[in-house]
Amino acid sequence: MLTLANFWAAVLALALLMYVLLDGFNLGVGILFGFTRSEDARRNMVATISPIWDGNETWLVVSGSVLFAAFPIAYAALLSTFYLPLCLMLAALILRGVAFEFRHEAGPTMRRVWDLGFGGGSLIAAFVQGATVGALVAGLPIGPDGRFIGHGAFDWLSPFALLCGVGLCLGDALLGAAWLVLKSQGEARDRGYRLMPWLLLGVLWFLTCAFAVSFGMHLGVMHRWTERPWLIAFPAIGLLAVAALLLGVRRRRDAWPFAATSVIFGAAFATLAASFLPYLAPFSITIAQAAAPSSSLSFIFWGAGLFVLPVMLLYTVAVYIVFKGKTPPADSY
Repeated sequence: MLTLANFWAAVLALALLMYVLLDGFNLGVGILFGFTRSEDARRNMVATISPIWDGNETWLVVSGSVLFAAFPIAYAALLSTFYLPLCLMLAALILRGVAFEFRHEAGPTMRRVWDLGFGGGSLIAAFVQGATVGALVAGLPIGPDGRFIGHGAFDWLSPFALLCGVGLCLGDALLGAAWLVLKSQGEARDRGYRLMPWLLLGVLWFLTCAFAVSFGMHLGVMHRWTERPWLIAFPAIGLLAVAALLLGVRRRRDAWPFAATSVIFGAAFATLAASFLPYLAPFSITIAQAAAPSSSLSFIFWGAGLFVLPVMLLYTVAVYIVFKGKTPPADSY
């Protein structure tokens, strides 16, 4: 049944998916940047994301705004749980943004400092995001009334959450390598091709470990596979995308790896989203329980739903059309 609450849940899912994909390759390029020694390659890596990186992060703001306005109960419960990791993530994103702007004006000594901030900030932000998703999958200390009932700031932390943090770092690095192949030339492109098979192997290792741990811990999300056998369609799509990625690497088709990696991320996201439904905070707060009053949902629909969101989508499409094509090695920020 299509209701305003379901509409805003779909908008929240779209905003999160856009952020995961668009800022995912930004973070991935930053992670790879930290392990690259060639200044020419680093300059080219930064140039490939310089026109679009800050616009990509807007989708994180949209996600937080929709959660706050449309689902205040879930917003309160989730932020009560994740205050520390979210503050750490925001600090890492701020450091990353400052380093991105300052490195090209700095001398050799300070440039090394800003390079460390750019690479380290990207790695920390990706790790925290993955650990947060892992904590959601493992389950949060939220009572039946929708309130946080944990006894400490680290109640969300678990080995499974840490494993998911590592997994998202590998996934973002794979997405970043695919972006470098798509957008760069010369050394940066060649490095992307060399790294992708190893990063893909790391992602598949993580997925195997995560599935085994989830099965061993009897996590609630695993019961969804028996209740909803159609969920297998999403991993099947992901496996087809893995085959396309490997074929693209073998044949040196620059556009294939990024498209295939995006499908892999989309399939993983769809698997989680379909497993969580109808919950926003699995498995304690449903969409209906978390929704704001219908008058509030209607008010933000006529403003943000009909105008702000379409404008953002059009802006995103326009930016990627304007800055399409390869970034020459000589270009710099």
